[in-house]
Amino acid sequence: MYEFTHYQVRDVMTENPVTVSRDTSLGEIEDIFDQKDFNGLPVIDEDGHLLGMVTKLDLLKAFDFSEKLKIPAYAAIRQYPCEKVMSVNVTSVRLESPLTRVLHHMIQTRHKSFPVTKNSELKGIIAREDVIRALSRAARGVMPERLYGRN
Repeated sequence: MYEFTHYQVRDVMTENPVTVSRDTSLGEIEDIFDQKDFNGLPVIDEDGHLLGMVTKLDLLKAFDFSEKLKIPAYAAIRQYPCEKVMSVNVTSVRLESPLTRVLHHMIQTRHKSFPVTKNSELKGIIAREDVIRALSRAARGVMPERLYGRN
């Protein structure tokens, strides 16, 4: 397990993740969640800068009605833009962040993934599955490829 201490986010993250814009409809986001089984999507601007995240929980916010509100039609809610429910104060991690720290942060916050940024530009996403894969590699004695050229 010693090898795990050498892993960084860059070693196991997903590069070029599926993203959405603040104008993407909730219907499109729901369709992506259904097709890809993602838990969250980075929201970026036209320059690739991270604006926030939209998660399945955020999507559910659009359907959280009080008794005093008139409930809109499902089709109308699917037309809402992402920015209506997305989370804007998201924690991102750096490419060089140690995976040990990311694992700890995932446990503490219960987040399923974090966007990976460099100077606020989205570079990838790191999910629980990526960390588990790195743990498995480390248990087999595999060091990060960037260090020794093997995987």
